[in-house]
Amino acid sequence: MHWLLHEKYPRLDKQSLISYAEELGLDMKKFRKDLDGMRHLKEINEDVKLAKDLDLYSTPAFFINGIKAVGNRPYWSFQKIIDEELNRLSGE
Repeated sequence: MHWLLHEKYPRLDKQSLISYAEELGLDMKKFRKDLDGMRHLKEINEDVKLAKDLDLYSTPAFFINGIKAVGNRPYWSFQKIIDEELNRLSGE
């Protein structure tokens, strides 16, 4: 479902979500019950709070040994951070 949500963004209204669930062949009775009952609201609010606490306002976002890397980055960008951290740690 998450790939479909990314693909269809910003169309995330209730009817669109129901349409996506149908497209994926989900159990619609359970999906509607969970959606209407806001079953996952607590977890969503916890994730939003964590993102705000970490100053994350973009996706994707990665943390490599505590170093924040935000945005779609090429492989070499991650490799540079990892190599620098390995060198730093081996020098301690």
